Amino acid sequence: FIPALLFGFGAWVRNRFYDWRLLPSREFDFPVIGIGNLTMGGSGKTPHTEYLVRMLRERYKVATLSRGYGRGTSGFRLAGPASTSYDIGDEPKQYRKKFPDITVAVDESRAHGIKKIRQEYPDTDIVLLDDAFQHRAVKPGLNILLTDYGKPFYEDRIFPLGRLRESKRGMTRADIIIVTKTPDNFTSLERRLITKNIKALPHQHLYFSYIRYGEPAHFTGRKDAPRITMDVLSSGYSAVLLTGIANPVPLERYLQKHVRQIVPLTFRDHHEYALVDMYRLKDAFEKLSGPNKVIITTEKDAMRLEKPGMLELIGELPIYYIPIEIAFRDSDEEELRGQINDFLRSKITIKKN
Repeated sequence: FIPALLFGFGAWVRNRFYDWRLLPSREFDFPVIGIGNLTMGGSGKTPHTEYLVRMLRERYKVATLSRGYGRGTSGFRLAGPASTSYDIGDEPKQYRKKFPDITVAVDESRAHGIKKIRQEYPDTDIVLLDDAFQHRAVKPGLNILLTDYGKPFYEDRIFPLGRLRESKRGMTRADIIIVTKTPDNFTSLERRLITKNIKALPHQHLYFSYIRYGEPAHFTGRKDAPRITMDVLSSGYSAVLLTGIANPVPLERYLQKHVRQIVPLTFRDHHEYALVDMYRLKDAFEKLSGPNKVIITTEKDAMRLEKPGMLELIGELPIYYIPIEIAFRDSDEEELRGQINDFLRSKITIKKN
């Protein structure tokens, strides 16, 4: 109880300093959109950031800016074709690999990072701040707060009693709140109950999203790798599920519908895989019975497996990741896109005037 009290008090004091303008919070005259949460992770920031990239990159010059959590470097860095998860972190590497036409950068100081992006790429129209809800040194023009359907912030407690990074009152800073990972059997009654519990303010818009799983892809992207579909996995396969993410439960539940047996091999979020982990992986795979077996992982984990020395050890193993995308319930997608486009038009108009 006492550690949670101290942690919560520290977060409260820091937030009040920003609220009272005792600490500076930088605003920009072009569109900056923040995507974050109140918890320690696992709400789906990465796929929601990718959703925004897909939505915006056809019409605008888009940049993503992350802290680069788990990287072995510091300061401002631009992602390039040869960047590793050690250089920039797993999420930025994933953005760079999937969207080579956008700018991907990392910096612990978001204000400094935004300034550097505009210096390096003056034609940048929009900066997406990944995991920046608590980084109040920058005030995004549009703040998006994510909360996991399985553990919404109003049912959580402050760390270490729970997973909250700050008080639930922090939700008042959001312009948009998205309840993520809603299940297939999500009902209108649940929607009404969650809406009642969140108690959104008059200026806030509430939306509900869910995960859409894709077909397995080989972790190296090799064109000659055997193709495995979910239908193939459903024909009696066993799988080792390798994860180093905050919340692997949704993926495990999804796989349970398709494979005969799952053997989880779980690491902490952003775990930087080492050779000893790969030996454990090989051992778990070899212990699976029968000829129809595979290793399944997440796209984010796949970014941390592409390392010199490691590829030689595991390159011949059947390791596949399950790509995910975000979709929205009911008419939420149309309304969300309309709100974001209205924001962009207002900011870009102001910029041109």
